[in-house]
Amino acid sequence: MNIGVLALQGAVAEHIRSIELAGGKGIAVKKIEQLKEIDGLVIPGGESTTIGKLMRKYGFIDAIREYADQGNPVFGTCAGLIVLAERLEGDEEPHLRLMDMTVARNAFGRQRESFETDLDVKGIDTPLRAVFIRAPLIKEVGDRVEVLSEYQGEIVTARQGNLLASSYHPELTDDYRLHELFIRMAQERGQTHVGR
Repeated sequence: MNIGVLALQGAVAEHIRSIELAGGKGIAVKKIEQLKEIDGLVIPGGESTTIGKLMRKYGFIDAIREYADQGNPVFGTCAGLIVLAERLEGDEEPHLRLMDMTVARNAFGRQRESFETDLDVKGIDTPLRAVFIRAPLIKEVGDRVEVLSEYQGEIVTARQGNLLASSYHPELTDDYRLHELFIRMAQERGQTHVGR
């Protein structure tokens, strides 16, 4: 599976490493034409306002919406989760408006309040190591969204069909099972796409 990582800002190399450990081929996506060459797209952490501005500048907003609407898998981590959301608390305008959720930015505080923990995630058999850095929170979700994990009663991993989102940075540990889950989503999409 060719898994793209949106390479406008953020932890691109770390995601590519995790994708390759999970058995996929990681590709840095810098141009919208590359979306035709990949089986799934990761939107990495970074700074959501900056990523949003760059996506608009280079034509990625409409291109990624169309990519997702065709059923292709998209995975947003940390700032990438913010970029996927239909609704944001505060004054930032939503970006892709793909996932039926309301998100609060920096809900876990600033950089110094970053932490690691083990999370139980649906679809992963033992707890997943998660790194939270100025992490957003999913405050509420619509009926189409499946909650995959919570931390202290707050939603931190969710899925809506071909869309996957995590508040934390799965690429900053050696535990690449969330990337494996995403690659499985891409494989399932590939199988249905060719009519098997």
